[in-house]
Amino acid sequence: MSSTWGNQLKLSIFGESHGKGIGVVLDGLPAGQSIDQDELLVQMARRAPGRDATSTARKESDFPEILSGLYQNTTTGTPLSAIIHNSDTHSKDYADLNSHPRPGHADYTGNVRYSGHNDYRGGGHFSGRLTAPLTFAGAVCRQILARRGVSIGAHLLAAGNATDTPFDPMGMPDHVLSALAASPFPTLTRDAEQAMRQQIENARLDGDSVGGIVECMATGLPIGIGSPMFGGVENRMASLLFGIPAVKGLEFGEGFGAAALRGSTNNDAYVYEGVRVRTATNHHGGILGGITSGMPLVFRVAFKPTPSIFKEQRTVDLEAHAEVPLTIHGRHDPCVAVRAVPVVESAAAVALLDLFLEAYGYEFR
Repeated sequence: MSSTWGNQLKLSIFGESHGKGIGVVLDGLPAGQSIDQDELLVQMARRAPGRDATSTARKESDFPEILSGLYQNTTTGTPLSAIIHNSDTHSKDYADLNSHPRPGHADYTGNVRYSGHNDYRGGGHFSGRLTAPLTFAGAVCRQILARRGVSIGAHLLAAGNATDTPFDPMGMPDHVLSALAASPFPTLTRDAEQAMRQQIENARLDGDSVGGIVECMATGLPIGIGSPMFGGVENRMASLLFGIPAVKGLEFGEGFGAAALRGSTNNDAYVYEGVRVRTATNHHGGILGGITSGMPLVFRVAFKPTPSIFKEQRTVDLEAHAEVPLTIHGRHDPCVAVRAVPVVESAAAVALLDLFLEAYGYEFR
């Protein structure tokens, strides 16, 4: 399986949803970085189930047991590893799914790819449960980035047909990003939260689900990080963001909206701010030619509706070679995008730290 990512910073994620545990290894972290373990738990709690009424009923503490790479709350420079034990698994809910693949899930493709040996319970290694170790990795990386003036924040831009106010592409105050992080349902406006909650609840009561969009911003980035062509900031971030289960779309800056603009509108004029060069607008989303421009990095991630729904669906019986009805049991989020907000932030933090380490190497302290 391709569960290892990164160039200078290597991220490896292991485990299955209903196995004994899931975990992560971060190899390449610079030594001597102070890590606040209480803050790690704060970030883990943001993603954990049960924080909000819109999430799954599965209860997991998501407490990361750090095994190596940290001594006296400081990185040692050796691989940092952590394990998160699974404690609330109901594997009986998945008893029939080995031969009855769920529509919208990776049950069938995983079965074919791994010759029937994949652990399908709760989605196995394909499960959204695997975003917990990614969140841990991002929580470590964002502390290191924060000491260099980089802030990362996100909000739920859309759930179903309900939408929030977009971020100002020229930047958002740190206190606003912090307030979003403290909210169990991170939106900029109360009206948007209420409308989204209603969309999610209506779908849940109907045994269905809705998708959503997470908008993320990173501020304080220096100019000149990244590379053209295949090593660009967008490329590197996309390869990690698409590793988040249920992600189906990604755009930076104006994104697909730029296709409807004229160049005279989409181009961002250069201006001086003292001795610093910046752009007057930020349609480019902080990246030009795969390289950071010094403007806020802005991107949006689209999540498909949760494929585990309680409506009767059609599937096949792989043993009987017949088409059959399927009713799914278990505990599932009616909108995965809500708990994905800190996961998107974490993926951004890991990708950006890898790019920082590439740019500054051993001089990065």
